[in-house]
Amino acid sequence: MGEARAKQLADRIQVLVAELLERRVKDPRLGFVTVTDARLTGDLREASIFYTVYGDEQARASTAAALESARGLIRSEVGKALGLRHTPSVAFFLDAVPENAGQIEELLAKAREADAEVAKAAAGAKPAGEADPYKQPRHDDEDDED
Repeated sequence: MGEARAKQLADRIQVLVAELLERRVKDPRLGFVTVTDARLTGDLREASIFYTVYGDEQARASTAAALESARGLIRSEVGKALGLRHTPSVAFFLDAVPENAGQIEELLAKAREADAEVAKAAAGAKPAGEADPYKQPRHDDEDDED
């Protein structure tokens, strides 16, 4: 199978799993889940589903348990909807994108503060050497008279 076909099926699996979690899976442990990505191996045998959960660590743990218990139902429904010869196995992974984005935002804020301090310090600064540190071509007056 081609890489484009695997990507197309992964997108379809992402939509199917999101709909199944919304409509079919009635587990009370399931929190506010968002399916962020789905990836399918090149041989279409394994599907990795990435998700985020709104809430604390307790909500993440209970949602992971609910997804693990509903994995068989989700796999069978995905298999029926896709109509492939072999239904891919499904594995769920907590997506770390929100936490990484928060860390990146903190680092960017620190960088902005450091840039502001440097700009404030450089506001009244003068060059250490000459005003124009680049070498200028010499003009010999003697050569001009010849």
